[in-house]
Amino acid sequence: MNTLTVCSFRGKLIETRHEVAVAIQDRDGVLHAVSGDPDLIVHVRSAAKPFQALPLVEDGVMEAFDISARELALACASHNSEEYQVAAVSEWMQRCGLQEEQLVCGSHRPLAKDLGFRRDDGTWEDVELAQPSRVASNCSGKHTGMLSLAKFHGWDEAGYAVEGHPVQERCRSVISSWFDVPNNDVRGAVDGCGVVSWAVPLRAIAAGYARMANADGPMQTIVSAMTTHPELVAGKRRLCTALMKAYPGQLLAKVGAGGVYGAALLDRGLGVAIKVLDGDSKATAVALLAVLDSLGLDCRRSTPLSRFANPVILNTNGQVVGHYSLTRSPTFAID
Repeated sequence: MNTLTVCSFRGKLIETRHEVAVAIQDRDGVLHAVSGDPDLIVHVRSAAKPFQALPLVEDGVMEAFDISARELALACASHNSEEYQVAAVSEWMQRCGLQEEQLVCGSHRPLAKDLGFRRDDGTWEDVELAQPSRVASNCSGKHTGMLSLAKFHGWDEAGYAVEGHPVQERCRSVISSWFDVPNNDVRGAVDGCGVVSWAVPLRAIAAGYARMANADGPMQTIVSAMTTHPELVAGKRRLCTALMKAYPGQLLAKVGAGGVYGAALLDRGLGVAIKVLDGDSKATAVALLAVLDSLGLDCRRSTPLSRFANPVILNTNGQVVGHYSLTRSPTFAID
């Protein structure tokens, strides 16, 4: 059994250790490799978004409201709040007759500033970010999708985010089916954006992502939207986008808050689920790349991705004072 730990260094000394739980499973339910406890109950957070968007395809909402593949990618996104991303969500809302004040999600600091990569000198590429607002929330696409689902079915649009509302019960049924967890065992709480956050065993998340591989019908529509439009799923400086651009058609990746990541190796039928126990977001990126490397993807030496493998730590003056790294590489080789 592997024990995966990411360390953050201040100077040359290890300052903190971030323990990582990992499950690698195939679509048939075979658990191939683990770190830590694969049965750990984990809030899926935003890594659930591709599954929460599935009713838009299955129920006919896409056709009814002329929702494009780009907009479907935004329903699965934790986007940067880049201006073009926010404009696309706004256009979708307008076409569906939705108002910004209906969105339960509040405004927040753009994710590009917190999850994005900084160069070793402390600088980063320019990103045109929208002003904070509900529609500029990283979850605005998901919320617009949920409101579209409610409008399509004639359900009360007020309260769409609350557990027990038909929208959330529809999402619970999808999580139950794709993660192969009994409906009553899919636990709910409140996510950071106000909708329901679903919690399931870590290995179930890996199984759900594995089932994305070679999926047909509605899930293939989700996979195609995300892998064809990776810039909408996250954006500049972000690992989700960089991974899907680096391995087009081979890899689907989706971050979740609280140290969670889900990934599907589409050409191999494998799903990867990661939970950094202390929730550190930079350690999560380091861990994911290490696991993918161990599976043969060679991410850490890929120029677009290597920058995420050892992120730097800056002080308030923008000086590099440390970095994140593995003390040893994991071995998750699978035939």
